[in-house]
Amino acid sequence: MFWIVGGEAIAHALAHLEGMKSEALDTVVLQLTHVEWEGFRFYDLIFPSFIFIVGTSLVFSLSKLGDRRDATRRVIRRGLLLWLIGIIYYGGVSKGFYNEEAHEGVRLLGVLQRIGICYLVTGLLFLYVPLRGLVFLFVALLAGSWALLTFVAVPGQDAISFEEGKNLTNWFDSKYLPFFKWNGPHDPEGILSTLPAIGTCLLGVFAGLFLKGVRLSQAKKCGLLLVAGTGLIFLGNYWGQSFPVIKNLWTSSFVLVAGGWSLVVLGMFYLLVDWVGFKGWAMPFVWIGMNPITVYLLTSVINFNEIASRVLGGPVAEWVDGLVPGLGALLIALAGMALVLLLCRYLYKKDVFIKI
Repeated sequence: MFWIVGGEAIAHALAHLEGMKSEALDTVVLQLTHVEWEGFRFYDLIFPSFIFIVGTSLVFSLSKLGDRRDATRRVIRRGLLLWLIGIIYYGGVSKGFYNEEAHEGVRLLGVLQRIGICYLVTGLLFLYVPLRGLVFLFVALLAGSWALLTFVAVPGQDAISFEEGKNLTNWFDSKYLPFFKWNGPHDPEGILSTLPAIGTCLLGVFAGLFLKGVRLSQAKKCGLLLVAGTGLIFLGNYWGQSFPVIKNLWTSSFVLVAGGWSLVVLGMFYLLVDWVGFKGWAMPFVWIGMNPITVYLLTSVINFNEIASRVLGGPVAEWVDGLVPGLGALLIALAGMALVLLLCRYLYKKDVFIKI
């Protein structure tokens, strides 16, 4: 979430700062873009890691509720509300249900909708299915997705393909997903790709259960998280040689690679914050993390960099650029991020946590 609300803008501004250009910085900036289709970069980790954390956090939040019926109602309410907010976020019915020529309308499945669906399904599974059953379902989701895309050809095609527009996932969306789709005839958060995304959420559940229930020292927990994450990254990339790592299809190999990196990042944070006790540096992430959906929605409505440019733009930016070319844009990006953090800090200090 840090990168979405301003970190990316700062990195791109640094890349254009005179004297700062380097191969290392270019690599960082490249990692802050999505791959066109097949492959994996840092930016491709943000969405699956969010779904992973949804699975981890629901272990702790739902375990606090003594009555399973209350927990069930909570999961259903939150899941459906997230799905509805997602529809409104993409414009709702403001542009009609679907205008094919203008390529606009109601988007039934999107980022927030996928989070809501994953939370709803995974939450109900967590409440009613034992751990052994969850593991079986995780394997079944990944194996089933692999089998569908590997052995079921698109009608009218002789050969199996993973190319955009020529695979079963995209074809299924074009046939059965109504209204507006982000990529024209298909959607990156479509129907079939949501199934393995639930597997990502289940991976988060397994991590949460491990942190909550396993009686091991903090050092051993850190080590096991890092080893498990590294193992999944290796397995995912190995599987990706025959079943490509593709975020827009949320392939099973992508689930393993993204899940592995999520475990590694979780292990590193657990090491620094819980084991070493180095906590102060993480407070800005805590401020954002206490109201993540709220911040995500606000940054889509309020352009904080635009607000910052009203003070630091125009002649101020031109004067600063005269000193160091590109410094004006960097100052605006830093100020925009500072505004977001100040807002999050204010909400945190006032104990304002907007929950869905």
